[in-house]
Amino acid sequence: MNELDKNYSPNEIEEKWYKIWENSKYFAASLSSEKENYSIVIPPPNVTGILHMGHVLNNSIQDTLIRYNRMTGKNTLWMPGCDHAGIATQNKVERKLAEDGLKKEDIGREKFLEMTWDWKEKYGGIITKQLRKIGASLDWDRERFTMDEGLSHAVRKIFNDLYHDGLIYQGEYMVNWCPSCGTALADDEVDHEEKDGHLWQIKYPVKDSDEYIIIATSRPETMLADVAVAVHPEDERYKHLIGKTLILPLVNREIPVIADEYVDKEFGTGALKITPAHDPNDYNLGKKYNLPIINMLTPDGKIVDDYPKYAGLDRFEARKKIVEDLKAQDLFIKTEHLHHAVGQCYRCQTVIEPRVSPQWFVKMKPLAEKALEVVRNGEVKILPKRMEKIYYNW
Repeated sequence: MNELDKNYSPNEIEEKWYKIWENSKYFAASLSSEKENYSIVIPPPNVTGILHMGHVLNNSIQDTLIRYNRMTGKNTLWMPGCDHAGIATQNKVERKLAEDGLKKEDIGREKFLEMTWDWKEKYGGIITKQLRKIGASLDWDRERFTMDEGLSHAVRKIFNDLYHDGLIYQGEYMVNWCPSCGTALADDEVDHEEKDGHLWQIKYPVKDSDEYIIIATSRPETMLADVAVAVHPEDERYKHLIGKTLILPLVNREIPVIADEYVDKEFGTGALKITPAHDPNDYNLGKKYNLPIINMLTPDGKIVDDYPKYAGLDRFEARKKIVEDLKAQDLFIKTEHLHHAVGQCYRCQTVIEPRVSPQWFVKMKPLAEKALEVVRNGEVKILPKRMEKIYYNW
C-alpha cells in the first residue's frame, strides 16, 4: 500500500482528476438521451484578457446548477466558448503594436488580422486552462468561438430575417463616437470622469448692429458647425434679439437667434450655441426647429476640409487655434473654470465625440412585447420569481 503524502498538492491532484473526468466524458451530453434536458450556454468570456474573480463567481454558480441537475438524472449540457469581443480585442492588439511605435496601418490588414488571431489563440487558450483549473464541468467537445462559421452564418441569417421583417433599419442619429476606435458606443459603454475644464466666453455679433451676444462653451472648436443661438423666451436680456441674425465668428455664416424654454438662463451667459451635429441636446433642438446639420469633424476627430484654415487639425489642436484667432479678432471675452463630467470610451479612454452618424437600429418594442409575454404566460420561468420585476423593468 502506497503511503499518502504528508502535504496535499492541489495542483497535481486536481489536474489528475479533471483529466480523468474529461477523458471519461462525464461532462458530455447525449443527443439520443431520453432523459429530461438541462442546458446552460456559458456567457462567453472575451479573449481580450484572462478570467478574473467575477468570472469565477459566475461560473461557480453555473457549475453548481449543472452538477445538481446532472446528479438528479438529467441530460445536462454546459457549453463552453469564448467571444471575439470585436473592437475591444482590436484595441488590445493596437496597444501591443504601439509598444513598438507602430499603428495597424503600418503593418497592413493581413498582418494585423494575423496578429489578432494569434492574440485569440493565446488568450483563448489561457481562458480554457483557467476554466479547467477551477473544475468547471463543461462539455469541451462542444466548445465554440463566436467567429466560428456556424455562428457567423446564424448572425447573418438573423440580421437578414430581421431586416426583411422590418425590424432592422438604417438611419442617421446622434451617437457616442470614439475617434480612436472609429465606432459608435452605447450609452453604457461611455465612462464618465469628473475633470477640470474651461468655459470660453465668445462674442457673436448681431448683423448690421454694434450689439453682440456672448455665449459660453466648453468646446469652442464646435462653433464652426453652429447653426443658431438659443435664448430663453422670458430672458429680458435677449428678448429684443429673438428673431435677429448673428454673424458666426471666424466663419461669417449668418445664423438666427431662436427662443426655447430648454435654455437655462442661469448657466453661463444664458445664451446657448446650437450645434446639432455635435451635441445630443442641440440635435433635438435642431429637429424641433428644422435647423441644418453641419458636420465639422472627420471620423478620426479632425477638422473637415470645409474649413481650410483648420482642416486636418486634431479637435483639441483646433480648439487652441480657434481661441487664438478669436482673441486676435477681439471676439474673445474670458475663460472660466468648469468642473464637469467628460465622457470617455470604455475601451481606450479617448474622449468621446457626440456625432451624427448612419447606423443600424433595431425596433425593440415588438421584440420586447414577445419577450414579456413568454414570461407572463409561464412559458419561460425566472427564478427566483421576485426577479421577474427586474426583467419587466429591463
